[in-house]
Amino acid sequence: MTPLDKIRNFSIIAHIDHGKSTLADRLIQRTGGLTEREMSAQVLDNMDIEKERGITIKAQTVRLDWKGHVLNLMDTPGHVDFAYEVSRSLAACEGALLVVDAAQGVEAQTLANVYQSIEHDHEIVPVINKIDLPAAEPEKVRAEIEEVIGLDASNAILASAKSGIGIDEILDAIVERIPAPKGDATAPLKAMLVDSWYDPYLGVVILVRVMAGVLKKGQQIAFMAGGTQHLVDRVGCFRPKIEQLTELGPGEIGFITAQIKEITETRVGDTITDAKRPAAQPLPGFKEVQPVVFCGLFPTDANDFEKLRDSISKLRLNDASFSFEMETSAALGFGFRCGFLGLLHLEIIQERLMREYDLDLITTAPSVVYHIHLSHSKTEDAQTIELHNPADMPDPNRIEMIEEPWIEATIYVPDEYLGSILKLCQDRRGIQKNLTYVGGRAQLTYELPLNEVVFDFYDRLKSISRGYASFDYHQIGYREGDLVKMQILVNDEPVDALSMIVYRGAAETRGRGMCERLKDLIPRHMFKIPIQAAIGGKVIARETIAALRKDVTAKCYGGDATRKRKLLDKQKEGKKRMREYGSVSIPQEAFIAALRMGEE
Repeated sequence: MTPLDKIRNFSIIAHIDHGKSTLADRLIQRTGGLTEREMSAQVLDNMDIEKERGITIKAQTVRLDWKGHVLNLMDTPGHVDFAYEVSRSLAACEGALLVVDAAQGVEAQTLANVYQSIEHDHEIVPVINKIDLPAAEPEKVRAEIEEVIGLDASNAILASAKSGIGIDEILDAIVERIPAPKGDATAPLKAMLVDSWYDPYLGVVILVRVMAGVLKKGQQIAFMAGGTQHLVDRVGCFRPKIEQLTELGPGEIGFITAQIKEITETRVGDTITDAKRPAAQPLPGFKEVQPVVFCGLFPTDANDFEKLRDSISKLRLNDASFSFEMETSAALGFGFRCGFLGLLHLEIIQERLMREYDLDLITTAPSVVYHIHLSHSKTEDAQTIELHNPADMPDPNRIEMIEEPWIEATIYVPDEYLGSILKLCQDRRGIQKNLTYVGGRAQLTYELPLNEVVFDFYDRLKSISRGYASFDYHQIGYREGDLVKMQILVNDEPVDALSMIVYRGAAETRGRGMCERLKDLIPRHMFKIPIQAAIGGKVIARETIAALRKDVTAKCYGGDATRKRKLLDKQKEGKKRMREYGSVSIPQEAFIAALRMGEE
């Protein structure tokens, strides 16, 4: 057991791409966690998707040794969709390294993560990274940290994680500035469950931070919220390689396995205590995560349903911010309605299901949760329901009003792109709340309806500002909206997966865009296919896919024109019949592409 005054627990927080994972690599290398040969770029990003996209999705931990101290490092994601991972990691630490890019300065996500860290009462050590870039302006960034965040940055460390500048200073600052954890080793065991995941060899692995007492191998433990008991069969830590230990004392972060088969028993934020000598009350957990975006996931092959259920449950273990329930659809069969924190989160989950579990999936249009107030009818009383799926929309005559979720967004953008960003927010029904200038950049505060942001707001923002704008948001509640359900009909058949709830004023543009996209995406058939967007019984947009034509007159050479006419008329009859019975196959890519409603 390490003495308390020799332990330092810290996390690294920053905006996307400011160099958190690279800095973590350097710290591991410098403290001898891995030899030169074992080192690879972004050691802690161990999922393929993380490496390919260059983003961190899961927070990872590693134990380092430096000058007689034990440092527990948590590398956290920077993307707004994974803010939940960040809040969990911060709860297990006493301090944080705030990494800011010397060329780009403070951005929206930097702020959001810093405020979370300040809420946990952390000691924050500012690090200005990438100082070897030609565009680096460390002094300007130092002033920006003081001005925007209000942190004293006079002793900020100048570093470059890529070239290894300032790494020793960072390690020394962690030891000197970040406080040691507190905890009583003689008290009953209290440990916080920070994360859990499924390992094919070890079963369910649980990441814990011990607050008080000692967690030993062979101990009978109890989960206070889950109400289950287990025997600990392995205790250890990551350096990043697994190292077995006999016990974890107060203030230490490590992992345990306890022959747990079901991941559902290990709720993140639960308190682990000794079954024989339990703690009086549990630790305050994390706030329950609220999914923001919902969509249906269906297997392309109906026989894969059980496999999909199994895979989703395993993923859920690893990702507490993802929720699901069963649903059925006339067109797509059995599947799941899943909740996500944002579109990137949805994309990542979908990609992980396809890669790690080898599934072929169909995804329906993402939607947010609406509150629908129903009026009094002969058979039912007035009531309010939550609508997750546009296909379940009740009869429009009974709806008194529909409320939609709104968010408050903070956008940082360089001056020259301000006009087009204001226009984008205006087009998305935004209400401007504030506009201030911080170090040569505009800081915008807007209130926006969430369903306008869910689709492609982030992509549009990045493309308009050439990647310079940064964006962060939080929910501010529900407001009444003038909303209608729009259906897409292909060959006069409604397509469930493409129905969506839209703002009445934008329905026509939205419907027209959708029909035009589908016209290019659905392959031509032997008969004419109409594509229509409709609200109730009223068609608001239409496109027609022309039929493929077989040249039936090719064999007629010269002779009387009536011979050709006869063949063409016969073909026409056939086409008519085909159209009556013909079924249109819509490829999976068409669904996804049609849903990415851009204003291209």
